[in-house]
Amino acid sequence: MNGQRKIGILVGREWSWPPAFIDEINRRDVGVTAEFVKLGAPTLDEPIPWDVVVDRISHEVPFYRAWLKHAALAGVRVINNPFMWTADDKFFGATLAEANGIRSPKTVALPNKEYVPGIRHDESLRNLIYPLDWDGLIRHVGLPCVLKDAHGGGWRDVYVCHSLEELIHHYDQSGMLTMVVQEFIKWEEFVRCICIGRQHILPIKYDPRERRYHVSDTFLSMDMRARIVSQSRTLVRALGYDMNSVEWAIRDNVPYAIDFMNPAPDFDINSLTPQYFDWAVRTMADVCIELALEGRHAPRPDAAHLFAGRAVTDRFAVPDDTAANTVPTGT
Repeated sequence: MNGQRKIGILVGREWSWPPAFIDEINRRDVGVTAEFVKLGAPTLDEPIPWDVVVDRISHEVPFYRAWLKHAALAGVRVINNPFMWTADDKFFGATLAEANGIRSPKTVALPNKEYVPGIRHDESLRNLIYPLDWDGLIRHVGLPCVLKDAHGGGWRDVYVCHSLEELIHHYDQSGMLTMVVQEFIKWEEFVRCICIGRQHILPIKYDPRERRYHVSDTFLSMDMRARIVSQSRTLVRALGYDMNSVEWAIRDNVPYAIDFMNPAPDFDINSLTPQYFDWAVRTMADVCIELALEGRHAPRPDAAHLFAGRAVTDRFAVPDDTAANTVPTGT
């Protein structure tokens, strides 16, 4: 190993997970240190001191996203892949799930309600069919249905609609957001999986009505747990995400992938609870240290390699049933 390896972290206002993650790495004394990334006005040839960068905020700070794509091309391991993160949306996500044999709610993409100045409805939007067949849409997804921002997260701009009138009302308020409408899954059990390193999956009992986690190691049968762990792993590997959360609504013993485009998942201690928070800190540290010690590997400068990110190697080839049985208290 040539010198000390460094892990950097880009953050916003979150206060609990970032310092705990940094402290966890630094206390291990394994030739890897962690710190907050500091950026001024970087140039193309400016050395980048970090071997791995964990991105928690570039979806809200576009300057960071531009720099992260530059860093990835220079061989820095960026979590998560900034090229894929830029490209994802919930309509694509539902398509990806179904293409991988994973059930997703029926999903419909809606044209934007409003557009940037300069768009003339009679000239610029000639490819759109108008008016929309709202009745046909409701026949497809059913009622109630869920209207949500295709690029959103954190439960922002999400509406459960019980009538066509309610759906159109919320759509009319959506501005320039791209919205999707989804079938509402009346679930018997709801699960949120914390996914780290494309391998480590922690299923947690979650109540979206209360917006809170419940500590329980036995709320799922072993068969259902194994199925959710395996399918969560399939999704994060398809996306190339090393840090994500995947939400599952279980209806009639069938898990539906509700939301899995969360590349900066909620790691706050008050949300996760101390038990699951500690797991997220330790497991993320494990993955980042391993990547840092592997060193930098600049991808070929073409789309196929940039979007693929790092490859899933044999070191992640743990049998699904083994991983599912070792997760309950966090491993």
